Amino acid sequence: MCGRYTLTSSPEAIRALFRYREEAGFPPRYNVAPTQPIPVVRRVNGEPSFALMRWGLVPSWVKNPGVFSLLVNARGEGVNDKPAFRHAMKRRRCLVPADGFYEWKDEGGRRRPYYVRKAGGGPLAFAGLWETWTGPNGEEADTVCIVTTRANRRVAPIHDRMPAIIPPEAFDLWLDCDRVDPLTAAALIAPAPDDLLEAYEVSLAVNRAANDSPSLIEPLVGQGGAAGQGAGRAASAPAARKRRTQTDDGQAELF
Repeated sequence: MCGRYTLTSSPEAIRALFRYREEAGFPPRYNVAPTQPIPVVRRVNGEPSFALMRWGLVPSWVKNPGVFSLLVNARGEGVNDKPAFRHAMKRRRCLVPADGFYEWKDEGGRRRPYYVRKAGGGPLAFAGLWETWTGPNGEEADTVCIVTTRANRRVAPIHDRMPAIIPPEAFDLWLDCDRVDPLTAAALIAPAPDDLLEAYEVSLAVNRAANDSPSLIEPLVGQGGAAGQGAGRAASAPAARKRRTQTDDGQAELF
């Protein structure tokens, strides 16, 4: 799953990686949450194009989005079969720029947040699907979800799912819905190479969506190793005491 993520690279760096023409500005985000507007890249007239969409897909056939549970993630194994995703998989694939994502490790009922990012830092591209919902009065809303896949060996000690990460050399393959059929595109929905990512435990402050600062991605005292290389080590006593005094609002698995 992917219920929170970051986008901290500069607009210039994101534009250079995704090769869209728009000169779009956006601030660094350290705790992007569902229902918020997020940058996406889709293909328009054969070229990559920047857009803002609400995170939480609403299929076009939904009558009343107010009572519909937003689809934050789409399990990659079912995108070509499930009614909520199969039309978007065929005609409306996109990329979601990000610098990393958060995942929560369940340890006997206690959920400890970890931050997963590209080893050494830098932007990534999550596979996404988008839809335009049209209301009875002609109002429109563009919405998007992030496609997930099974975890690689780096993420598996924390959680069994992760976002599907599309490598730069496959951007055109994923975005070109006119010439690349959904079955071919689905082959890109796979765990990222194990050495692409690193992970470490972070503060429970990330549980609150209102918190959005660089401190959220700082390793806990005594942490800093990648998952499988020390991320499961106990924090120092002061950090552990601090964690016990904070309130965990129960970040839920959203899909």
